[in-house]
Amino acid sequence: MLGLIGIDVDGTLVGTGNVVRQDVWDALALARQRGVRLAVCSGRPAIGNALDYARRLDPDGWHVFQNGASVVKVDTGESLSEAFPPAELTRLLALARQQKRLLEVYTDDEYAITETGEQIAKRHAALLGLPYSPLAPEDLKKTVVRVQWVVPHAESGEVYAQDYTGLELHPAGSPVMPDVNFISVTKAGVNKGSALGRVAAGYGLTLDRVMAVGDGENDMTALKAVGHPVAMGNAEPMLKAIAQTVVSSVDEGGLREAVELALTL
Repeated sequence: MLGLIGIDVDGTLVGTGNVVRQDVWDALALARQRGVRLAVCSGRPAIGNALDYARRLDPDGWHVFQNGASVVKVDTGESLSEAFPPAELTRLLALARQQKRLLEVYTDDEYAITETGEQIAKRHAALLGLPYSPLAPEDLKKTVVRVQWVVPHAESGEVYAQDYTGLELHPAGSPVMPDVNFISVTKAGVNKGSALGRVAAGYGLTLDRVMAVGDGENDMTALKAVGHPVAMGNAEPMLKAIAQTVVSSVDEGGLREAVELALTL
């Protein structure tokens, strides 16, 4: 039997309407009862809904947030997080303000934004399960681990074309906000795959005993790292191409199928 399943949130655990199917919760609970560790492996931060999902999946376990920039043990708050380069933070903040684009800035458990009052910012707060109480980046008290552009698809090309030397991009989407592109930025070498490796090692597992399930480009590193990569039916073609198994879409219970498969391996 596998020892660990890394589970993406948007488009994998959470489907249309920002809900998780009950049969998916039931399958995940059965896997945990049988000794399989479960880890959120998400681009979302360790706050709001994502933290609630992690606590329900594996309440004393390690979970991957912010595309690997945050690795947090949710019962104690212990962190293995990677700091964002300060000089690059200053540069990207200046770009965002010059361009009047929404750049979110994250620590392990709080975030700030460069553009307030924007409808996209309010919608994203609701998606995260947080009140819309925007902070300025200068008001953050803890170590910044990640930034994220949140832009309409039409602006994505211009955002990608900027200089990201020494950094790593993690594009993602959400079925709840299909008109928006989330372009997460971390220090180079920090991604879901590297973070999932640290979680597995903490449990004494080799990566051949790990399954990763995802649907987006930011899940590529996780699927490439593990012995059992699974793509959702709604996954991007590039992800399906590297997966051992493709299950049904998120709204059809594809994650339940993946968990049922894990219990047979």
